[in-house]
Amino acid sequence: MGHRGENPEVDWPARPDTSLALNRMGTFDWDLDSGRMHLDPTALEVVELRPEEFSGTPAGLRLRIAPAEEARLDSRVAQALKDGRSHYGAYVRSRRRDGSPAWTHFQGHILRDRTGRPYRVIGIVRDAAHDPGEPGAAGERDEGRRRLTGVVERTTAILAHARTVNDVTDTLKDPEALGHLGAVSVMLGIVDGGRIHLVAEGQLGSYVPEIEYTRIDAAFPMSEAVRTLQPVYLASREEFQRRYPLLWPYIEPLAVRSGVYLPLIAQGRPVGALGLLYTRDGDFTAEERNVLMALGSGIAQSLQRAILFAQEHDLAEGLQRAMLPRRIPEVPGARIAVRYRAARMGRDIGGDWYDVIPLGEGRVGVMIGDVEGHDTDAAAVMGQLRIVLRAYISEGHTPGAAMERASAFLRDLETERFATCAYAEVDLVSGMIAMVRAGHIDPLVRRGDGSCHRVQVAGGLPLGLPAGEGPEFRSGYPVTRLELHPGDTLLLCTDGLTERPGADPAVPPDPDAGTREVMEVFRDGPADVEELADVLCDLVGDAGGGDDMALLLLRRRGTPDARGGGPLRHRLDPGDMDAPGAVRHLIRAAVQAWGAGERADEIELAADELMTNALVHTDGGALVSVRLTAQGRLRIEVEDTDSALPRPRDAGDWEESGRGLLLVDRLADAWGVEPRGDGKSVWCEFAVPAAEAPADAPEHEPACRGAVPDSGRDGRRARRH
Repeated sequence: MGHRGENPEVDWPARPDTSLALNRMGTFDWDLDSGRMHLDPTALEVVELRPEEFSGTPAGLRLRIAPAEEARLDSRVAQALKDGRSHYGAYVRSRRRDGSPAWTHFQGHILRDRTGRPYRVIGIVRDAAHDPGEPGAAGERDEGRRRLTGVVERTTAILAHARTVNDVTDTLKDPEALGHLGAVSVMLGIVDGGRIHLVAEGQLGSYVPEIEYTRIDAAFPMSEAVRTLQPVYLASREEFQRRYPLLWPYIEPLAVRSGVYLPLIAQGRPVGALGLLYTRDGDFTAEERNVLMALGSGIAQSLQRAILFAQEHDLAEGLQRAMLPRRIPEVPGARIAVRYRAARMGRDIGGDWYDVIPLGEGRVGVMIGDVEGHDTDAAAVMGQLRIVLRAYISEGHTPGAAMERASAFLRDLETERFATCAYAEVDLVSGMIAMVRAGHIDPLVRRGDGSCHRVQVAGGLPLGLPAGEGPEFRSGYPVTRLELHPGDTLLLCTDGLTERPGADPAVPPDPDAGTREVMEVFRDGPADVEELADVLCDLVGDAGGGDDMALLLLRRRGTPDARGGGPLRHRLDPGDMDAPGAVRHLIRAAVQAWGAGERADEIELAADELMTNALVHTDGGALVSVRLTAQGRLRIEVEDTDSALPRPRDAGDWEESGRGLLLVDRLADAWGVEPRGDGKSVWCEFAVPAAEAPADAPEHEPACRGAVPDSGRDGRRARRH
C-alpha cells in the first residue's frame, strides 16, 4: 500500500457517509495493485452478502453477479482506465439471496498517481430499485423495474437460441416476450446496404408498406438512430409531429404518445434498429434508458449472429451444391436414387458426398463418402476428393488402387482431415460387384425375395491417414466381391443415416438402434427406389442426430431368379495376379448354385488355368464369363486382346509352364479357341446334369463354334469315362 504515502489525502478504506447509508447506497474501495476490495456494511447489504461470504476481492461479487454481467462491468472499468477517465458507472443485473433478479448500480472514482497510473478506485454501490423520487410513486416504480428486468432476462434467454432472422423477429412479435415492456408496437429494421428494411412489426397492427424500405439518410427516427448510433427518445405526440413530419401521417391515427428507437450495434457498426411505441406520455427515466439499451445490445448480438449464420449457410449451401454431382446419369440395367440431407445444427454443411460413374460395357461405379468436419472447409475437401477419385476410377485403376491414390492425395493436401469412403464397381450384365471400403460403414443389400442383410466388406484405413507399423496398421484396400441378382438393391450411406441420439443424456445410446431401424425400413419399404430413398431420408428428420446424411440406392433391373441366374462376368486387370483366386471362388459359388455338384472342383480348376494363361501370356487384361447354354452345358469363356492363338504342348519334367491347356483338355467335356477381331476367346464346357438352360437362352448354340483344330482334333473331346 505504498501509494497511501504518496497520496495521503485519502484514507484506507474510505469512510462511508451516513447520508449514503440512509439512501441505501454503500461504498467500495478497490486497491488495483493488491487486488483487495473493501465493501462497507451498507454495500454488503445492497448486494445481499454476509461479511463472512465476501472474499475481499472483486471475485467475491460473483455470488450475486452473473458471469456475463461481471464481464460487462470489467469491460466498462477497463475502458475507463484505458481512456484516462476519472469516473465510470454501470448498471448490472444481480441476484438477490432468494434468487429473484435485481439491478445494482456501480459508480467509481479512479485515483491516479503523479505519472497518471491508476492505483485505486473509490465508489458507490447502489440498489437501482431505490432511486430517489416521489414517495408515492415508489411502489409503481419498483413494479416497473421488476417488469423491465424480467422482460430483458426472458428476451435475452430466448434470443440466445435464435439462429435465423426469423427466430429473432418471432421473439420480438411474441406478446409474452416484449409485450410486458408496455409497448403497443414493436418494430425491427435491418440495415441492408444504404437502406433499412423493416422486417417485423407486431402488436399494434401499424404495418405501413410505404416505409418498409427507408434510406439511412431519410428523416425518420429509425434512420437517425442508425445514422448517429444514438437512441432517439420521443416523449409526446407533439415531438413526433415536430421532429419527423414524414412519419407523422402514419402515427397520427394511432393511439401512440411516445416512443424510442434504439440502434442495434454489433462490433462497432449498426446492424439494425429497434422501435418501441407507447400509449403513455412523458420522457424515459435514466433507469428505463439503461434497461432499454441493455435490451438493444442483446438483440443486436442475436441479430448479427443470425445474419452471419444466414450468409454462411447460403455460402456453404452453394458450395455443397457445386461440389456434389449436378445430375445422376441414366445407367442401363440399373435404377439409381441418391439423397443428401444437411444437419440442422452448426453450419448446416458437411463433407458427405455420393457419385455415380458410368464405366462402359455394362459397368458402373458408385461411391459414398464422408470428410471429417461440418464446415465449408470440409465441403471443399470433399469436392477435391470426389473429383480425384472419379478421375482415378475413370482412368481404369482398380478399386483398391484408386483408394490408395485418393488416400495419398488427401495426405498431400495437409488438411489434417481424414475421410471415410466406400466404392463399388458393379457389372450389371453379370451382377458381380467389386467393393472396397476405407473406414466406412458396411453396405446393405435387399434381395429380390425381400430378405435384407449387411455385407461384410474387408476394410482399410480411412483416407488421409498414414499407415503405421505392424500388421494391424497395414495399408491397402482389399477387394470384396459379391453378386447382385436381378431385382436386388444395394444401399450405400453415411453414418448420419444410422446414428441416433439417446433420449436420456445420462444413458449411453444404443449404437445399433439406428442400423436396426434402417434395415427394417430398407427391408419393408416401397418397391420403387425413389420412394424408398425418400422414406429412408425421412428417418433423419424423424430421429436423426446432428450429422449430415448421404445415401445411394442401386437396384439391378430384371426379374428375381430363385437360383441366382446368370451369366457371371468379371474383368481381370493386367498384372493383377490375385484376381484369379478371388474370381475362382465366385465361380465355384455360382456353378454350385447352378447344379454343378461334384464337378465344381473341376470347373473351378479349369477356369483358373484359363485366367492365369490370359494374364501371364498376354499384355492386356481379360474378361471372364460363366453361363449356361441352351443345351444345359456350363460354359466358361476368357476373352483377351491378344490375337495369338494358344496350342497345348507337352512340357518337360522341369518346366514350370506349358501344361495349362492339357489340364483343361482332360477336365472339360469340350474346349476351343475363337478369334474375336482384335483378340480371342478361349472357352471350355462342362455337362452338368442338374443344370437347366435359362429361359432367355438361344434355341441352338453350337458347343464349339469357331473352334481351332489342333493335331487332328477339332477342339472337342468325348465325355469322360
